[in-house]
Amino acid sequence: MDSMPSAPAVSDQLTDTELFLAIQAQQVKALDLLYDRYGKLVYSTAVRVLNNIEEAEEITQETFLRLWQRTEVYQPGRGSLSGFLTMLARSRSLDRLRSRKSTCQKLHRIQTAAACVSDYNPPLEFVTVEERSQFVRAALQQLSPHERQILETAYYEGLSQSEIAKREGIPLGTVKWRSRQALKKLRTALKHHL
Repeated sequence: MDSMPSAPAVSDQLTDTELFLAIQAQQVKALDLLYDRYGKLVYSTAVRVLNNIEEAEEITQETFLRLWQRTEVYQPGRGSLSGFLTMLARSRSLDRLRSRKSTCQKLHRIQTAAACVSDYNPPLEFVTVEERSQFVRAALQQLSPHERQILETAYYEGLSQSEIAKREGIPLGTVKWRSRQALKKLRTALKHHL
């Protein structure tokens, strides 16, 4: 009966194939070592394709997680492990680009349809929209200046939380916390109006 070779004790001296066998045996340290060995390569591949640091970080995590969860996707002896990881990161990055393009196209169609519909605005509907706008503006004024600035930057300028943190020179965790608090306050202030 054919049995799989047993995984060697995990150390940074292992070859890629030995590390892969340890990963198949669910040895977390082997995944850590493989990440240390090829994480930068996978990340740089994703950055080149996506031109977006945040998405490249996600793709890097997804790539190693995929290998961990589905070891059958890689066949030792059919190319290097580094080549496989690079190919997997590139493929997932291209999928992300296609998804981004599809989302942009849908958004464009919605905006075009909204522009056509917005030309027709019966007086009653206009009043309702104007009242809602007033409620939202009033609720925004109840936020602290920091919370309001983060929401306005995110929604009006389209910046991600990472981009806001970098631009404002504050930790990402602070941006996330302020954003979450601001949205909770808005939800509470507007729940009876919208």
